[in-house]
Amino acid sequence: MRTESKKNLENAITLSNCLKLFGMLIMVFFASGCGLRKDYVVLSYAAQRVEKLKKVDHLKVEVEVSDVRTVRDKVGIMKNDLGIRIGPIIAQNDVADLLKKAIEVELKDCGFELAHGSAIVLVELNKYYYDFDYDFWTVGGTGVAEVVMNIHVKKPNKSILYSKLITGEYRYSQLRLTTGKDAKIALDTALEYAMSELFADAAFIDSWSAPQKLDKTC
Repeated sequence: MRTESKKNLENAITLSNCLKLFGMLIMVFFASGCGLRKDYVVLSYAAQRVEKLKKVDHLKVEVEVSDVRTVRDKVGIMKNDLGIRIGPIIAQNDVADLLKKAIEVELKDCGFELAHGSAIVLVELNKYYYDFDYDFWTVGGTGVAEVVMNIHVKKPNKSILYSKLITGEYRYSQLRLTTGKDAKIALDTALEYAMSELFADAAFIDSWSAPQKLDKTC
C-alpha cells in the first residue's frame, strides 16, 4: 500500500515538473521573439473644445514637442489570455506630431492664433503606451493606456509662466486578450483625457492671458 502511494506521489511530482517545464519552454519561446507578430495602428485625436475665449484674437502662441519617451519603437504589447507576449503594437503615425496637433487644435478653437508671439508651449512627451495587466483568477485582464507629458508655458524671453505634469489614463476592462484595435481605442481615449485635464486647468490659459481677464470656461 505504501509502495503504491509512494508511486502515485512520484507520478504526481513528475507530472507537475513536466507542466512547469512546458510552461517555461513556452515563455522562452515567446521571449526569444519566436512566433511574435506585429500589429499596426493609426492613432488619432478628436477635438473637444467648441467655445472661443473672449478677446484673445491678438494672442499668439506656438507649440513645440520633444519626444523623451524611453520606449519609442512601439506604443504597446499584444498579449494573450495567459499574459504571454504575442508581439509589439506599432504606431504608423508620428506620436509626437499627433500630440502637437492635438494641443494646437484646442488652442486654435479657443481663439488663439498659432504663431510666434505671446507665448511658447513646450511639451515633453514622457509616455505614450498601452499595456495589458493579466489577472490569473479571472482568466483575463485590463488594458491600461497612459499618456504622460510635462507642459511648460514660456514667454519669448524664456521666463516660465506655467509648468505642470499632465496625465491621461484609460482602463479597458474584461479583456481576454489584447490587440492593436484595443490599444488604439485606449490610447486615443487617454489622449482625450490628457487634453481635458490640461485645458480644464484655468492656470494654463491664465498663465499668459490673465491680464485680459478671459473667460475660464475653456
